[in-house]
Amino acid sequence: MMSGSSGRQRRGVTLAVLACAIAFPFLASGYHLYQGAQVLILAIALLGLNLLTGFNGQISLGHGAFFAIGGYGAAILTEKFGVAYWAAIPIASLVCFGAGFLFGFPALRFGGLYLALATFALAVATPQILSYKGFDAWTGGSQGVLLAKPHAPFGLLTADQWIYLVCLFCAAVLYWAARNLATGRIGRALIAIRDQPIAAETMGVNAALYKTTCFGVSALYAGVAGGLSAIAVGFVSPESFGLSLSLSFLVGIVVGGLASLGGVLFGALFIEFVPNLADQLSVNFGESAKALPGAIYGLLLILIMAAMPTGVAGALRFAARLAAAPGARSS
Repeated sequence: MMSGSSGRQRRGVTLAVLACAIAFPFLASGYHLYQGAQVLILAIALLGLNLLTGFNGQISLGHGAFFAIGGYGAAILTEKFGVAYWAAIPIASLVCFGAGFLFGFPALRFGGLYLALATFALAVATPQILSYKGFDAWTGGSQGVLLAKPHAPFGLLTADQWIYLVCLFCAAVLYWAARNLATGRIGRALIAIRDQPIAAETMGVNAALYKTTCFGVSALYAGVAGGLSAIAVGFVSPESFGLSLSLSFLVGIVVGGLASLGGVLFGALFIEFVPNLADQLSVNFGESAKALPGAIYGLLLILIMAAMPTGVAGALRFAARLAAAPGARSS
């Protein structure tokens, strides 16, 4: 009875959040629409990384590289080949899936910190590769590639409203897919590989196939996010995909809650707004405090993790159990 009630509550919260998200572009200004689109884009990338790290236990510090492949792939297809953005993003994402799947094979030989180090190297190398002069004709070198922002069909919406709604549609579809994946047989297999790999293989689970496929799916999510980011910003450059981007993805899934798909929204909000909050707070200290934004950001992160060690989603689940406990005792 409790599980059915909690399921109905979860669906109710999901529908309420979706309704607010749909109404948002008709109430917000252009800049706030841009911020909202960025939150949705980050949430998509965090969904993929949470499938890989939260559910399957593979630590990746290199998902900024797949984000970059998706962004540059969409930019090159639209600007060099004239492919429509709605086709360029899926194509670039499939390329990311292939790259992630192939990277998953050598990743099978690593585990834990060794895999983290291998993906760290991928994140470090990607901006340098994109800046290589031999690829200037495609990537634009350090100057990057400019993209024309798409316009809404029939002119009923502004470009900012349309981009936001496209990001919202993609986020909703990919969340639905991730939810079905995580709660089904595949999700149970991923968790079994994470928690008891030997027992999982004994029960007939093909750990190698699941790990490589999970890496590919996670890279695909990052590719979709990268392609949407390129369209939303209208520009891609190597500096946009540095190591800090990959690290921020890992911060996002930890803050939101590992193995929590709904928690990625809180992680995305943290990534998007907390650095700006740290910058605004540091302004009060004058010109002598140029290094304070990083210190304030680190302090806020420490405080959040100290207060919510299981992430925001874990804290909300704990609060819901406390709220339900008096009713459960009375029944």
